Amino acid sequence: MRKKSQAIQGRSVFATIRVLLLVGVLLVVGLLIFAPMLGGRFGTPHQLTLDFIGPFQSVVTQVMGTVTTVKNDYLALLSVRAENKRLQAQVAKYLGELGKYREGYSTYLHLEELLAFKENLPFEPLAARVVGKEPAYWYQTIVVDRGRKDDVLAGMVVLAPGGAVGQIIHTSENYAKVLLANAPSSAIDAMIQKNRIRGILKGAGEKGYVLQYVLKNADVAVGDHIVTAGLGGVFPAGIPLGRVIRVQRKQRGMFQEIEVEPHVDFQKLEVVLIDPTDRRKIIDSMNMERER
Repeated sequence: MRKKSQAIQGRSVFATIRVLLLVGVLLVVGLLIFAPMLGGRFGTPHQLTLDFIGPFQSVVTQVMGTVTTVKNDYLALLSVRAENKRLQAQVAKYLGELGKYREGYSTYLHLEELLAFKENLPFEPLAARVVGKEPAYWYQTIVVDRGRKDDVLAGMVVLAPGGAVGQIIHTSENYAKVLLANAPSSAIDAMIQKNRIRGILKGAGEKGYVLQYVLKNADVAVGDHIVTAGLGGVFPAGIPLGRVIRVQRKQRGMFQEIEVEPHVDFQKLEVVLIDPTDRRKIIDSMNMERER
């Protein structure tokens, strides 16, 4: 019992001390608040209290300022991020539209070039769109969307604004297969335009053409233009084929080695023109001879 009563007395003493401390703090705060109102001077307790509270207030003020700055920066960042997303969406939209306009303009220029070439031809060509490619090395061919229903026949010549594209080798009801002029299996009677010297233009695939069987003493130079010779009844004379880019005269042999760059870019063919006239004349003449 005695120990219990002592414990109770100790607690009472601590409680009293706490109350006294609380009262003291309240008095100090009261002095800080009401002293300026009374017009009195700051006493020593007041000054000590200010010295104690001043640094704390300074830290609190800096922390609150930092918090306010961080909050404002965060809100600004959210606004900038939203604006950035909006601008990115607009840029993506405008880039898509720009791509369409570029493609439309490119198509317009290509069709304009094709129309100008068509108007200068001495016959009425048949336009065909390239719908497929077969990149086999020996028989490099393309497929066009014209066939027997359009009176397209095997042997007809296919052209582009740059010149000769090739020759139709197979037809179906709606499509035709064209052997490209640069295919290794292709051979065209050709001549050097400036002096009419003839040779055989062989396809060399991606390397273009090789003009064969031109004698060493023939006048051939880099930059000379090669055109069809019109022999064999397939290609009419004068169709552009390419330009000489290399001439080599070896000590042995009778002929020069001549490399020719095609005028036609075979990798970019989209629309071609089919010449229906010469092949029909040949077929008609053959039919007439059979009737006789």
